Amino acid sequence: MMSKIIAIDFDGTLAEDNYPHIGEPIQANITRLKDEQANGAKIILWTCRRDCALENAVKWCAEHNIHFDAVNENLPEIIERFGGDTRKIYADVYIDDKND
Repeated sequence: MMSKIIAIDFDGTLAEDNYPHIGEPIQANITRLKDEQANGAKIILWTCRRDCALENAVKWCAEHNIHFDAVNENLPEIIERFGGDTRKIYADVYIDDKND
């Protein structure tokens, strides 16, 4: 059985939206993410950030003890399953501040 896969946004979800800067941590989402990961979920950072802004976000996450199984790409087992890394990130749960 495959682990639960969670794709999570950064700005407005893990940190308050202050792009291109990084806002304050959103602790409730960080705690939820860490709990899910402790229960075996695999986590993908799914963000529009790129280049230096992306590097800063990943570093910020590491400083807050948030670690990812992938960043803006599918997990290796999904890439194998679909025969390549599709543009759409495959996940069971998508956490984003743009959700209704």
